[in-house]
Amino acid sequence: MRLRAPRNRRTVFAALALTGAMTGALALTACGANEDEGSNDKSQVEVFSWWTGPGEADGLKAMQADFEKKNPGTKFVNAAIAGGSGTQAKAVLASRLQNRKPPDSFQGHAGAELLDYIKAGQIEPLDDFYQQNNLKSVYPQQLIDQITYQGKIYSVPVNIHRSNVLWYNPGILQDAGISAPPRSVAEFITALKAVKDKTKKVPLSLGAQWTADHLLENVLLGDLGTDAYNALWKPGADWSTPAVTKALNDFAEIMKYTTLEAASTDWQGAAKAVVDGKAAFNIMGDWAYGYFVGSAPNGLGKKLDTDFKYAPAPGTEGTYMWLSDSFTLPKNAPHRAGALAWLKEVSSKEGQDLFNPKKGSIPARKDADKSLYTGYLKDAFEQWNSPDTKLAGSFWHGVNANNKWHADIDTAVGLFLQNKDAAKLQEALVNAAKNSGL
Repeated sequence: MRLRAPRNRRTVFAALALTGAMTGALALTACGANEDEGSNDKSQVEVFSWWTGPGEADGLKAMQADFEKKNPGTKFVNAAIAGGSGTQAKAVLASRLQNRKPPDSFQGHAGAELLDYIKAGQIEPLDDFYQQNNLKSVYPQQLIDQITYQGKIYSVPVNIHRSNVLWYNPGILQDAGISAPPRSVAEFITALKAVKDKTKKVPLSLGAQWTADHLLENVLLGDLGTDAYNALWKPGADWSTPAVTKALNDFAEIMKYTTLEAASTDWQGAAKAVVDGKAAFNIMGDWAYGYFVGSAPNGLGKKLDTDFKYAPAPGTEGTYMWLSDSFTLPKNAPHRAGALAWLKEVSSKEGQDLFNPKKGSIPARKDADKSLYTGYLKDAFEQWNSPDTKLAGSFWHGVNANNKWHADIDTAVGLFLQNKDAAKLQEALVNAAKNSGL
């Protein structure tokens, strides 16, 4: 896959490294979206995702209602599997695809995450679908590039998320004598210590293990800077440098101020600790915003600036660490016509404007109704579309690490959570990069 910077942007995108990585990988994917190997049945559509939590589930329901209105003869089957970042869902999906029992459409992060499905011939290219629905003119070019592999497009993005957001409780910071959110990793460590010493609150909340992976990518970006972070994902990148060593030592120090919760807690519990006044900080993607402001019982109904505030993750100001949720067309989808109807909903202006304000994300389309995006989302919308904003791909959320690399990093972090040894973590990350297949 190849990602080119939009006009006037100086950013080096990590996913450029994947351009030539899989030469010949599409030998099994000769079928185009107009060559039907599945069924043209439109009686139903089984949509597979990991959107089960407040905010994300609300957005999916809003799109579902619009889909059912436009397709009254098609039954919508919600096959969502709970688990933040899709950790459980991806395992279930892999089993289904291996057993040739695909859903009609499944969620996948745009970028390197899709390479394994492409290599295995498990998803169809969607060039005809894009042509028929005039999508290339309404999606940003850098996003089109990211989901294009060897000249073919493989998914339909529904949104853009930002990974590098620091959520914080203003009251706890005031009690700790912190006048402003930390702007560097060093300032962040100082702030965490102040919260620990001066309050009885948790300095930094974490959830399931993947939230530690998410924290790691933010510390790497904050310490290394955008260009050096992006360079980590290029072929032959050196993960053994002193700069990476410093970042991993900082990560280890930050982890001393966290409480790693049980897997059942996940990101929602960690985020909720901030707005409930139990924790000072949480580093999480901007899907947390939809969770915070959503009306109970499907959200927390909290207010920006009083119950919580936000800032760029320490050291990442001016950079948008991005990811995009997208949907695919599996080969041999049981209800292929239903799947194409769903993809049309996902790609539509109406569908994206219904989904994203509830999800806590901004639309992938350029022609969205800007008036719908207020509070944090207004800021995110403006920064994403600014030519001055640098971009970095989220490795944890599928932009610039393929599934093997992703799994190896997760294993390394899991071992670190047990032994707390930053040197061993770096050694494991060096080996993960060497064995990534790039």
